[in-house]
Amino acid sequence: MRLDEYAAHDGLGLAELVRRGEVEAAQLATLALDGVRRLNPVLGAVIETYPERAQTGRPAADAPFAGVPFLLKDLGCTEAGRRCEAGSRLLAGWVAPHDSELMRRFRRAGLVNLGRTVSAEFGETATAETCLHGSVHNPWDLGRSTAGSSGGSAAAVAAGIVPLAHGNDGGGSIRMPAACCGLVGLKPSRGRTSRAPQGVFLGDLAVDFALTRSVRDAAWLLDAVEGPAPGDPYRIPGPLAPYRTACRPPGRLRIAVTTRHFWGRRMDPEVVAAVGRTAELLAGLGHTVVEAHPAFDAEPYLAATLDIWAAQTVAEVDAAAAATGRAPGPDTLEGYTLALVEHGRRLSPTALVGALATLEAVTRRVAPLFEDHDALLSATLPSLPLPLGIYDPTRPVDLRWYFDSPLGDLESVTSLFNCTGQPAISLPLQQSATGLPIGIHLAGRFGDEATLLALAGQLEAALPWDGRRPAVHVGRPDPQPAERGRP
Repeated sequence: MRLDEYAAHDGLGLAELVRRGEVEAAQLATLALDGVRRLNPVLGAVIETYPERAQTGRPAADAPFAGVPFLLKDLGCTEAGRRCEAGSRLLAGWVAPHDSELMRRFRRAGLVNLGRTVSAEFGETATAETCLHGSVHNPWDLGRSTAGSSGGSAAAVAAGIVPLAHGNDGGGSIRMPAACCGLVGLKPSRGRTSRAPQGVFLGDLAVDFALTRSVRDAAWLLDAVEGPAPGDPYRIPGPLAPYRTACRPPGRLRIAVTTRHFWGRRMDPEVVAAVGRTAELLAGLGHTVVEAHPAFDAEPYLAATLDIWAAQTVAEVDAAAAATGRAPGPDTLEGYTLALVEHGRRLSPTALVGALATLEAVTRRVAPLFEDHDALLSATLPSLPLPLGIYDPTRPVDLRWYFDSPLGDLESVTSLFNCTGQPAISLPLQQSATGLPIGIHLAGRFGDEATLLALAGQLEAALPWDGRRPAVHVGRPDPQPAERGRP
């Protein structure tokens, strides 16, 4: 099998070849590692690889992703005996003492973890530009960001190195990179995947899952990893049927559509037009599409979000310092992380409780929209993928700088559904005039990933993206010359 043949398949397609004996899992691992070797000097997406796993024996035939190469984001999900540094010099060299529950489930699904991908420091920014591991470059345009914080995983999947990779999403960190890199980015409902044995994040804004190239990979993987672990603080109802069965045309749905900026700012006209085209497509598929917009006050919401993330960052930084014996400061933390820590240490208990109450109030204001509509259609991002260099991790920044900057603005749609806990998905349905991906965002009712996946599958069939390839891709005849174009 050649690299271009390997990259022509999604994860389920590769697993089927393994089951039929047409390719060995070890060969797939070797191809993925060859893809890293060829393209990582250009992309900067992969931190380290585990080449010894190319010798892994034949996986269980009944695993849905038997022998499929996979990469783990350098944040959250851990594998025993492997480094997990959260993208931070403060945690550099730290080795995880145990598998996380999600890692065990990834392995049972047949996925073969071949290495780690770059994350923004502690997942704080919407770009993967770091002091510890450098910058991740977008395979569609090396001068642009992949967004973040799961930027390394997104670049690796978009470039065909692996068909799917781990990510997590506390403000859009799966969906934003998916939009920038032309991928499927599903954020499941709060509580759908377990974070065991970690504790719950403050406000429980974050959820772990993956970035994929196909809707069916997302559905089958969710079947494989969903559900609580013993001791999880709460449980949500499981699906009525396997998610993989949801990938069939849904009945006629009532879909709200908005082209307004959720924070009252400017939307790129190309992005607005892309949403309009998608709304027309949905109407043509028989759905009822009506204009509607989630109603909430942006300024109190942003202030509360900053307070919660700042308090959580203090806890993470202090835990990292205790684990490594290093002191938090300018030599070990990036500028924005330091700003969050300084703010978090000044917060009073009353302010923190008030911030949590504000997010609950926002959730209650947004929820009625989904009483009358099955899904909300919007752009994933208000702009096209941003140029690299807007964020310099070596420089100090003011706390408020982030949400006032183009980077923080990327979270204007996605972060709302971390607040509400609802499932949401970014689909690579549209492109700009210059061929850059434009992600289309769908949010659904709490706990109803099935409807989102059914709608996503219908859109994928109506406007397929499988044949699109970025400029830097393992399937291109000679991907290495792209290095000459690297900024």
